[in-house]
Amino acid sequence: MTNPFARIGTANAYDSALRNISARQNAVVNLQGQMSSGKNVSRGSDDPTAAAQAERATTRLSQIDTQQRALTAQRNTIASAEATLGNVNSSLQDFRDKIVNAGNGAYTPTDRANLLQQLTSLREQVLSYANQTDSNGQPLFGGLGSTSTPFADGSPVAYNGLGGQAGSNGNLIASTIDGQAAFMNVPTGNGTFAISLPRNADGTVSNAGSAWADLGKVTSPSAVTGHQYTLTFSVDPTTKATTYSVGDLTDPTRAGPPALPALPSNVAYKAGEAIAFDGQSFVVKGTPANGDTMGVAPSKTSSIFQVMDQAISDIGKAGSNVGAIAHTVAQSLGQIDTAAIRVSASRGYAGELLNRADRIGEAQESRSVQVTGDLAIAEGSDQNSQVKRISDFQNQQTNYSAALQSYAQIQKLSLFNYIG
Repeated sequence: MTNPFARIGTANAYDSALRNISARQNAVVNLQGQMSSGKNVSRGSDDPTAAAQAERATTRLSQIDTQQRALTAQRNTIASAEATLGNVNSSLQDFRDKIVNAGNGAYTPTDRANLLQQLTSLREQVLSYANQTDSNGQPLFGGLGSTSTPFADGSPVAYNGLGGQAGSNGNLIASTIDGQAAFMNVPTGNGTFAISLPRNADGTVSNAGSAWADLGKVTSPSAVTGHQYTLTFSVDPTTKATTYSVGDLTDPTRAGPPALPALPSNVAYKAGEAIAFDGQSFVVKGTPANGDTMGVAPSKTSSIFQVMDQAISDIGKAGSNVGAIAHTVAQSLGQIDTAAIRVSASRGYAGELLNRADRIGEAQESRSVQVTGDLAIAEGSDQNSQVKRISDFQNQQTNYSAALQSYAQIQKLSLFNYIG
């Protein structure tokens, strides 16, 4: 009679061996898939926690990549703006050099006409730089927003943009430069007061003499009143002695309040000697005629284009008046220098934005390396996991081979092998 326990043991051995072979085979196949993909986690079912961590890391990497692309575009735009401002400064320097040449007494009317054409060309060049756009057609100097042409040519040039400088954050920089700050906020004169010559209806200087003034300076800020003044020269017909007097157009009686000190009156004029009053001082040179005047008024806000237009107009209408030419040269040079300083300040800000972009880019690269490492650990694609997969695969292959050999031996455990 057949032993029932032997039959049950044999059946269990068969089933156990088959389950063992199937398990070993699945393990080998899974490890082969992991080795092929280079990851321990390819599906959420492989390891839900690790898969969630990997998804978050992938999202962060995508955000970093998007920010890096935006930063690159912004950096390219600011680099273009910085280079353009450099071109503006070069053009202003050329304009300045030609203003100096305008004071050459040997110039003929033809020479001055040619000079005016060159000055006008430089002015148009600066305007074209101010309306420069980036590769996407967006203005470089639109500030907080503008049309495609932020500077509208006219008398005077108008700024159609929205003044102000966009801020930067930890991941991005501003994509435009404030055109109003770079081109429009240029004070007349020395920034506190400006000196002018009287002009006829046609724009020519009405003074008969050759007197002209420099930009002047502030000697006592607390004494500056902000009033308008008239400087009048008088020449004695007998002695030919020249004197000057200063009148206050804003407060003729000088009553205040507070009470103001007396202004110079009938003071002997000496060419090259400073004329000072109310905390202001300037030097007049040349020979004034009887009744010649000069105006002194608080500085106003102008623009680079107005400064250039005024210089071109004054030189063109100075004719042979030596005093008018000298005065135009002195005043224009000072204001061109002020304009160049403002352009240089904006260029310096653009340079700082480029440095900030470099720092942000380096920080983003470091963050990308860190997040990539986190993703590799979560997915099991790091070097340590790769080594472990190879070791596990070799072990599973050995176990699978052993299971197959074991099953081959179990197959021989059959009564048919002993019935003959």
